[in-house]
Amino acid sequence: MIRRRLELVLLLGPALLLFVGFVLAPIVVAAYYSLYEWQGFGSLTDFVGIGNYRDVVTGAVFQGAVVHNVVIVVLSLVVQLPVSVALALLLNRKLRGRGALRLVVFAPYVLSEATTAVIWLLILQPGGFVDQALTFLGLHGAIRQWLADPKVVLLTLFVVITWKYIGFGIILLLAGLQGIPRELHEAAALDGASAWQATRSVVLPLLGPTIRIWIFLSVIGSLQVFDVVWIMTLGGPANASTTMATYLIDHGFKRYEFGYGSAVAVVLFIICFAFALLYQRFALRRDTEGALR
Repeated sequence: MIRRRLELVLLLGPALLLFVGFVLAPIVVAAYYSLYEWQGFGSLTDFVGIGNYRDVVTGAVFQGAVVHNVVIVVLSLVVQLPVSVALALLLNRKLRGRGALRLVVFAPYVLSEATTAVIWLLILQPGGFVDQALTFLGLHGAIRQWLADPKVVLLTLFVVITWKYIGFGIILLLAGLQGIPRELHEAAALDGASAWQATRSVVLPLLGPTIRIWIFLSVIGSLQVFDVVWIMTLGGPANASTTMATYLIDHGFKRYEFGYGSAVAVVLFIICFAFALLYQRFALRRDTEGALR
């Protein structure tokens, strides 16, 4: 019994210390700072209690940022999920050059967010590749100020985010597809099921756990999206592409409102944590219970 406890301490101790030091402790410190009006200099003296939180949740810009994050979440589920599933099903077939196609699909995910943002800044600049391509196709009237028009900037950023991250979803779904026994496809074919019927009744239900994991990662990533948006637009124009993360950085670091920024960070953490708990309770619980059994 003592030996087993020592093994647990030795194996879990370092990881637990790292988790406490780099995850729990910063959360507690941020929550403490959020109770003060602090500019990052000197000691904490101006105690405001929940004043920062009241200003955060009632602020029009932050409310708009929440809406933008929700729009990205919805678009991710409505657009990225069907496209990812369709491309994963396609790339799971025996195709000539399948390895090269998989590499092309996954390559954008390997690029850093900064590199992706700079590439798309050049592509989307006035007179850039997108404008020239639309002009060549006779669609000159469709040209917009892609990153300067409040009406289209969020959708433009979503296209860039999709290009950057959809490869991860496809690879994840491919891994799930390859875990489905081939015998099930053969049994469905022997029973007279068409390819679509086999996909709908056999493949997609068995792919359900992988899809639910993808949804979880996609929603959390959409709520925390920052790098591409910050580099390409800084949340502009006129806060039309502000997200909760860019709002946090803008107030916490650019404006030296560290107390207020800490409150934003805590609110963002609560939103993500609440979603994670609810999703685990109502969506992932069946999968994890099955894995434990």
